[in-house]
Amino acid sequence: MADMEDDTFAEGDEALIEEERQNLKKKGRGHTDNAQKERSERYGGEGAQFEVSRGGDGEKQPAKSVEGWIIFVNNVHEEAQEDDIHDKFAEYGEIKNLHLPLDRRTGFVKGYALVEYDTQKEAQEAISATNGESFMEQEISVDWAFVSAKA
Repeated sequence: MADMEDDTFAEGDEALIEEERQNLKKKGRGHTDNAQKERSERYGGEGAQFEVSRGGDGEKQPAKSVEGWIIFVNNVHEEAQEDDIHDKFAEYGEIKNLHLPLDRRTGFVKGYALVEYDTQKEAQEAISATNGESFMEQEISVDWAFVSAKA
């Protein structure tokens, strides 16, 4: 009876336990012995560092989205409405689309807006005229939403 209370394993038991551990079926990825090696080969190098594609002189050029030319308006007042943004930017051209995201928790504007114009000229005029201007007692910054390297 004293032998059953003893928590130590015999030498044969340890080998049996190790064999069972190796024969267990595991689901999913990353359970193989060489999983760490595969991971380092797949993600080797500079992790989470991305290059910005730029032209020879380093300037970035606006890029057209699928439907039009989109500008990004930053530092929008939290109580601004779509009508306020529309009125501010409509004088530079016809606005095809306007997106003013709201915070789900507070219901206020997240602080930015996306304004889409049909032509690059209209969007450029809006950027030139409104960047750095005061809007609802806050200085807004306006720039292209999408840029690419100069061709």
